[in-house]
Amino acid sequence: MNNNSNSKKQPTGMTGFTIVWAGQLISVLASSMTQFALTIWAYQETGSATSLGIISTAFVVPFLLLSPVAGVMVDRHNRKLMMMVSDLTAVLATAGILVLHATGNLQIWHLYIAAVVNGLGNTFQWPAYSAAISTMVPKENYSRANGMMSLVESGPAVLAPLLAGILLPIITLTGILITDVVTFFLAIFALTLVHIPQPEKTVEGQAESGGILKEAMYGFKYIFARRGLFGLLIFFVILNFIIGLSSSLFSPFILERTNQDSAILGIVTSANAIGAVVGGLLISLWGGFKKRTNSIFIGEALTGLFLLLIFGLGRSLPIWIIATFIGGIFPIFTNGASQAIWQAKVAPDVQGRVFSARRMIAWSVGPITPILAGLLADYVTEPAMQTNTWLANAFGWMVGNTPGSGMALQFVLTGIAYMAVAVFTYLFVHHVRNLEAELPDHDQMQKLET
Repeated sequence: MNNNSNSKKQPTGMTGFTIVWAGQLISVLASSMTQFALTIWAYQETGSATSLGIISTAFVVPFLLLSPVAGVMVDRHNRKLMMMVSDLTAVLATAGILVLHATGNLQIWHLYIAAVVNGLGNTFQWPAYSAAISTMVPKENYSRANGMMSLVESGPAVLAPLLAGILLPIITLTGILITDVVTFFLAIFALTLVHIPQPEKTVEGQAESGGILKEAMYGFKYIFARRGLFGLLIFFVILNFIIGLSSSLFSPFILERTNQDSAILGIVTSANAIGAVVGGLLISLWGGFKKRTNSIFIGEALTGLFLLLIFGLGRSLPIWIIATFIGGIFPIFTNGASQAIWQAKVAPDVQGRVFSARRMIAWSVGPITPILAGLLADYVTEPAMQTNTWLANAFGWMVGNTPGSGMALQFVLTGIAYMAVAVFTYLFVHHVRNLEAELPDHDQMQKLET
């Protein structure tokens, strides 16, 4: 009785969500500063870009392997508790690095282990936070809430390198790590202040209850049985594959075009991050189109136009700034609208499993495309565009025949393909375009009688 009374006194809805969001924003900013500082430390210690790549892989692998299990745990247990556990896991990794560095014992392999632990925490964090939105805020505010969450991802990307660069000489890496640990506990404290309702049990959700493996597979089964959601997911997988064939070339493309000018690279990177922040602010205040699929198709077409095509055609800083700034805005619209659709259509008591399966499928091309993009640039497009080949004769007038021209061609061609997929899907794949009308929202589904 007392617990229920306390829950009623705790804020929920958009007020409660905003408290949790603020805690996460501060914590992620500090974590981004730590990541920036540790990247510098690791490169200074090893001089190896491969070491940095291993850290990234160590972070991603646990997610890909354990996502389905994490989804089951999120659905089975208290959402607030799972959110706290994910934050505490991250605290464990950061605190371990802090102690090792403060005692002078930190080595590069410690960062690999810390990345695995952080990856484990993130595996539970994303489905827990995504599913919590569905029970905390009204469905008409899903897009706004997701826009705010996008600011948690994009905002720190603008501020963290600047703050870390200023603070690192003053408080050193140890001070930044201490700040990170403190803000983790602030995020956890924010969670204790609010009420996060547990989802109502649905007949659909309880039909597949059982062992962990059975429930983990249910997330995939759920998606495959709904052609609108499955089609939307495949749409994004295809786009992820296309953009992956050029996006990983962002830094080498700019460096080749500017004679290794890292200052220009930093400006262009910041312009893209600022665009993402502006996109997050706009979607947070506006909420996007009432028909969310319109936000998706329009946003993806404009992403292909600016972030890929115009960016690839550009040969000067002003064009790159405009292209990346505007191109940074629209992915926030598309991702926010897509997330809102999934939150509205999937029963909250199965969202952990479904969202984990969905993200695992969407990320499936992630480990492949950077390698393909690099191989294409190193062995096909760059050599071809700088010699007398049919490729150079056909596209040289468009992207030039100097270093970076091959990568520019990859951006241009992937931009055209990206826009074509968006337009084709809108015009001809009706079960995706009409998904919102054809598939009922979860609040129209039958609840489990108790």
